Parts: sequence; structure tokens; C-alpha cells
Amino acid sequence: MAPGTQRRRRLFALAGAIALSLTTLGAAPASAAPGIPGVDEVSQSRNIQHLANIPKQAPFDNVDAFGTDIAFTDDHAIVGNYNGFTIYDIKKPSKPKIVSQVLCPGSQNDVSVSGDLLFLSTDSSRSDNSCASTGQPATNQNSWEGIKIFDISDLANPKYVAAVETKCGSHTHTLVPGKNGKDVYLYVSSYSPRPEFPDCQPPHDLISVVKVPVRNPAAAAVVNEPVVFGPEGGNPGIPGTFPNHYVTATSGCHDITAYPDKDLAAGACMGDGVLFDISDREHPRIIEQVQDDTNFAFWHSATFNNDGTKVVFTDELGGGGQPACSAGIGAVRGADAIYDITGRGDDRSLRFASYFKIPREQAATENCVAHNGSLIPVKGRDIMVQAWYQGGISVWDFTDSAHPKELAHWERGPLSTEQLIVGGSWSAYYYNGHIYSSDIQKGLDVFALHDPRTASAKSVRMDELNVQTQGRYRG
Repeated sequence: MAPGTQRRRRLFALAGAIALSLTTLGAAPASAAPGIPGVDEVSQSRNIQHLANIPKQAPFDNVDAFGTDIAFTDDHAIVGNYNGFTIYDIKKPSKPKIVSQVLCPGSQNDVSVSGDLLFLSTDSSRSDNSCASTGQPATNQNSWEGIKIFDISDLANPKYVAAVETKCGSHTHTLVPGKNGKDVYLYVSSYSPRPEFPDCQPPHDLISVVKVPVRNPAAAAVVNEPVVFGPEGGNPGIPGTFPNHYVTATSGCHDITAYPDKDLAAGACMGDGVLFDISDREHPRIIEQVQDDTNFAFWHSATFNNDGTKVVFTDELGGGGQPACSAGIGAVRGADAIYDITGRGDDRSLRFASYFKIPREQAATENCVAHNGSLIPVKGRDIMVQAWYQGGISVWDFTDSAHPKELAHWERGPLSTEQLIVGGSWSAYYYNGHIYSSDIQKGLDVFALHDPRTASAKSVRMDELNVQTQGRYRG
């Protein structure tokens, strides 16, 4: 999600959407518009089955405790929440169980995992780096934001190990294994500097590289702050507000997806899409930069295909808190953009192929836009599952870059027909034969996909999955 709800510097209207939601919790549901499912009704294709749901549990069960990203280790799913994180046992996908919850407020609390270590992103200004911190303005020199590190060798009892402060916080982070097997790196994405923020000064055309010694995670530290865009800077932006056309000025990156086996990464950097060479883990460098000032408002995230010859970039029009899946917005804004990677080495280029957007109109009270997804490991095909907030989840095929098509979908109706309550699927990922979705308000959902076009994926097993750290599957 582009904006944070607790951090004062975010530019979009999500906090206002949450405020509206607080006034509507007791409202009697009305009928949805024709063709749109009613409140909490389900619309789905025949080839997808909803197996389970575990609602958010206290103290994560309030409307502003958003469920966020997911990481997987063995038979467990770890789901971030603006108030901390939850570890689920998913050995039986149709009967997931909560193993533990850790209360540790600090949006967005995006997660990644490496062995016995869990990494947590904090992108809201806090009084200190502890899990007992309180929110305080980013104008305060003593405010803290960055990365927290936990030992999860005992999944029932995670232990806080260390923290690393990073400039402008950590909106998201990307885990990149070191080549020596002794270290892991975190590429920290953050953005939106302001002169009055002591720890987030403009210009902020950089990412933070955090080095974590696996055997001594308490020694984790920032080892580089490479400037991404150089003297020329990133996209200057086009002023405007949702639903009108605008392009967000680049002042950092929102998300980076790494493909370590290929020494390649793709950055979604607000007004720019970029390719990095990450052969030197501590010194990533840009080899290609593209912009789309016609249809992209906010470059949000990226997904490589398995061959590393394509990248799907998402446009989070409206910052994740607005109804961007409407006839008025159309089929190419708030959508995915598929780019083919051509050339080799430093001569690689990103060539636009097409857009993809879910082919269903959503209600005016449903926040809906392209968001987090992952590949489904089908040999010889490029297929992914993706979250669209209250647009639900979509399975789609981009093997033909110019002609993507949807294969399956599942969605709940709006949370309300009276006011927009921010909700829906934040992340939808495929892991060891099933789809797992982190719903902002409804908790963890589990799905089975029954489709001959994706059946071969069930034979691909993984011990660990961080979607922003892509590994090559062989089927």
C-alpha cells in the first residue's frame, strides 16, 4: 500500500477513508449496485474453492489494524499487521491454526523470513524502536523508523533481537541472500521526504542496504545508501488528485523485487520503473529506467516471470484507499503493466507489452486497485495470482505478453454500501499447492485452485517463500 495511516507525511487520502470507516461499523448494510455482490456476499469463478478463513484476533481485531504482507517458512505463514504479526500453522491448509501473535505496532509491518530470522518493516514515526513504542511526529528528532529483527526458532515464542534505523523508515524491504552464505541483505524502500523531518530530508533518491550477519543478527547495520537516480533525479511528477490523472513525483522507491539467481532486481519507484544489477549485493545499480506518464500514477510493486524475461509492474492509483475499479477509471489505469526484458547485461531494456486489469466493476465504496501477487509455478507458462483489495483475488496468464487473460477469480462484496471502509485482499500468494490471502479486515483466507492449466504447480514444493525474493522453479 502506498500511504501509511500512522505516518504523518503520507500524501494520499487513506487516513480519511479509515476515519469514514469508523463511523459506519454499526450501519445496517444496504444492497449493492446491480451486478456487484452485496455486503459480504461472494462472487467467484467455478475453478476456485474457498477452504478456510481465520478472522483477525485481539488485539488485531479493530478496523485500523490492517492485515498486510505474508511470508512463508516450512508449514507456516507469517502475516504482518499494523499492530504486529501473526504466525499460522498451515500444515493442513483447510484448517489453519494460530501459533502465536506478537504485538508490535508500527505500520506497515511487512514481513520476510530467512531461516530462524524474521524481519519487520516499520514505516510510522515511533517514540523508540521497542514493541512498546508509541506514535509521535516525524518532526521529532528522536523519532524512530526502520527494520526490526526477531528470532523465530521457537515459532510459539518469537524473540526480539535487534533494530536498524533507516532514513524515512522502511515502507517495504526486500531480502537478498549474500553470496557467501553468511549474510543476508535487506533492500529498504522508503519515500516522501520533507524539510521538516530530521530523519527524512529531501532529496531522497536512495534506498538503504542493511547487512545482517546470520549468526550475529544483533550486528545488523546499514552498509550503503545508494542513490538510485543520480543527478538527473527521478520522475518530476504531474500534479493532480484521484480520480483525475496524476503522476507521483519520485522521491524514493516503494518496493523492490529481487531475482538473486539472475543478479537482477526490479524497482517500483513511485514515478519510475527500474531494473537493477545486484551482482554486488552491497552496491545495486540501475541499468534501465522507464516511465508511463499516460496511465501510471504510482509504481507500486514488481514481479518477474520465472525466466526473468518479463516484469509485471503494478500501478497503485489512489494509494490503495480509493475505488479505482470503475467504468470511469477504465481498464488501463490502476492496472498491471507487462514489460518484456530485452538485451543482455547493461544493455537490457524494458519494453512495454500491455496492461491487465480485472474485468469486473467494483462498487464506489470498495477500495480496489492492482496490489501484491506472486507467480504460480506452472512450467512453461507465466501465471500469477494477485490481490486487488476489495476487488478480491485474480489468477491470470501473461504468457503472451501482449494478450493477458484471467483464469480465475474470487471476491467478497463491499464491507459497506454506505461508506468506503478500507479492506480486501492486501496480498494473495501461491505456496505449496494453495493460495493464501491476507485480508485487511477479514484475516487469513485459504483457497484451492482446480484448473488443469495450473495443476502442475502442485508438484513444486518450497521450504521458504518471500515473494519479493524470487527463486527459480523447475517443476
